Amino acid sequence: MGKYFGTDGFRGEANKDLTFEHAVKIGRFLGWYYGTNQGKKAKVVIGKDTRRSSYMFEYALCTGLMASGADAYIMHVTTTPSVAYITRVDDFDCGIMISASHNPYYDNGIKLLNGSGEKMDEETILKVEDYIDGKLEIPVAERDDIGRTVDYVAGRNRYVGYLISLSKYSFKDIKVGIDAANGAAWQIAKGVFDALGAKTYVINDAPDGFNINTDCGSTHIEHLQKFVVEKGLDVGFAYDGDADRCLFVDEKGNALTGDHTLYIYGLYMKERGKLLNNTVVTTVMSNFGLYKALDKVGIGYEKTAVGDKYVYENMVKNGHRIGGEQSGHTIFTKYATTGDGILTSLKLMEAMIASGKPMSELAAPVVFYPQVLKNVRVKSKPEAQNDPDVQAAVRKVADELGDTGRILVRESGTEPLIRVMVEAESNELCEKYVDSVIDVIKAKGHLAE
Repeated sequence: MGKYFGTDGFRGEANKDLTFEHAVKIGRFLGWYYGTNQGKKAKVVIGKDTRRSSYMFEYALCTGLMASGADAYIMHVTTTPSVAYITRVDDFDCGIMISASHNPYYDNGIKLLNGSGEKMDEETILKVEDYIDGKLEIPVAERDDIGRTVDYVAGRNRYVGYLISLSKYSFKDIKVGIDAANGAAWQIAKGVFDALGAKTYVINDAPDGFNINTDCGSTHIEHLQKFVVEKGLDVGFAYDGDADRCLFVDEKGNALTGDHTLYIYGLYMKERGKLLNNTVVTTVMSNFGLYKALDKVGIGYEKTAVGDKYVYENMVKNGHRIGGEQSGHTIFTKYATTGDGILTSLKLMEAMIASGKPMSELAAPVVFYPQVLKNVRVKSKPEAQNDPDVQAAVRKVADELGDTGRILVRESGTEPLIRVMVEAESNELCEKYVDSVIDVIKAKGHLAE
C-alpha cells in the first residue's frame, strides 16, 4: 500500500481526506502518463456511484485528464465491475471508478484500473502518488491537444447486455428480491433480472446522494431477510454501494455470505468438470465451516491476504477459476477481472436452477463456526499491530483456542482500523477473546481520539 492508495483505491472523507485537488492531480497524471508520455492521446473511461460528492470528483478527474490532453469517456452512475469490463473490451488505456464501496455517503474513493480492467499495479500507483506530492512535473496540453469529454452511457448498456448473455437459464416465474443499497446497481440489477424473466422485487432503489449504504444493502442484510420472508420470495441478493460484492438470502430468510457462494458454485463447477485445479481461492477471513464443507466434497482451497486484489492475483498466477471473500467479493476469472455482485447473483441462480433445489438446501453443508469481528480505530495501525503486549495477548488467545478456533488480528487496507476476529465454539467465547485483545490495545494508548 502507498501513502494515499490502499488495497482498494484512494479512499476517505470527501474534501477532508480525499479532496477535489487530489482528483484533479490524479486525472492530470493519468492523462499524461497514458497519453503524451507514450506519444498519443489517452482514452480513459470513468464511472461513479450515487454519492453526492461523486459528481464533484467526476468533474475534477475530467478536468485533470483534459488538461493533460486525454479524452474522458463518462459512463455516469454505474458499477465498478462495469467499468472494469468496458475498460477491457473497448480498449481504454485505463479506467476510473469513483466510489467508497460500502462506506457511508460522506466518504468517497477513486479506484484505478489498468487497460485490462484489473486493479492498477503498485508501480504506477506510486508514480501517481509522487505527482500528488509534487515530486514530478508534467506539461499541460495546449490548442488542439486539449482533451474532451464523451458521454458513454452506451458502455453501461453494453455491460448490461453482457450480463444477460451469460445466463444459461430463463428465470421465468422465479421470485427474486434485490436490495440495491441506494447505490450503483439501482438501475442495472432489476433490468437484468427482468430481462431474464424473473419476478423481480426491489428495495432501496431510490438514491438521493446521501442514502447510499444507509441501513440497507449488504452491510444491513437484515432488511432483505425480512423482505424475502414477507413476500414469499425464492431468493434475495444484496449489493454494496458500487455493486462489486453480493451477499444473499435463501427462501427461509437465512443470510448467506461469500463463503457460501464459493461452496455452492465451486461444487456446481466440480460436478460438471469445470473447476480447474479442483481449487477455490479464499482469504484468511473465510470461516472454518467453509473449509470443513470443502474437505467433505473433496475440493481444495488456497488462502490469501484479505482483499479481492490478492485473491485475483492468486487466481491469475495459478489458473484458478473461482475465488473470493466472505464479505461478498467473488471473482469468476472466465467472465470478469474483479468482484461483480450482479454476476455473482446470476451464477448462484444458475446453480439453483440446475440443481432443482432451494437455496437453503444448497447452502446447508456450510455450517459456520460462531465468529465475532470488532473494529478498533487507532492512531497508528502498524504501532498497534506490532505492540509486543498486543502480540502477546493474541498469542495467548491462540494457545487457549488450540484447534477449536482461531484468532486473526489485521490492519484495514482502507481505514485507520485494526480488525480483531475470533472464531470459536460459542459466541460467548468469541466475545471474550476479542475483548481481551481490544482491552490491551486500549490500555496501551493506541485508540484514536
